[in-house]
Amino acid sequence: MVTINPHINFNGNAEEAFNFYKSVFGREFAILVRFKDIPKDPNNSWDESEANKIMYIALPIGKNNFLMGNDVPSFMGKVNEEENRSKILISVESRAEADEIFNGLSIGGKI
Repeated sequence: MVTINPHINFNGNAEEAFNFYKSVFGREFAILVRFKDIPKDPNNSWDESEANKIMYIALPIGKNNFLMGNDVPSFMGKVNEEENRSKILISVESRAEADEIFNGLSIGGKI
């Protein structure tokens, strides 16, 4: 079986976004690593103000799928959050499940 595990880059709000996704999908994080949890690399070191930002996070969203993400450290520049070129496909087993997830993800968004 082929699975797709989307990975989203954030400009410092990954934790807020993933707490929202966690509330919609009703699952616990499989992993959460902050920048302070990894050794610093002198060639591409993150700033101390980013110590609590998310280096890597994974949330199970199905039987074999994870939604993954991270905060982009400042030395790498900002992510363009206004682009509409990327999509995330979520496959479900019923219309009721699709409606529940769609309605949850739609809160506060543009449809």
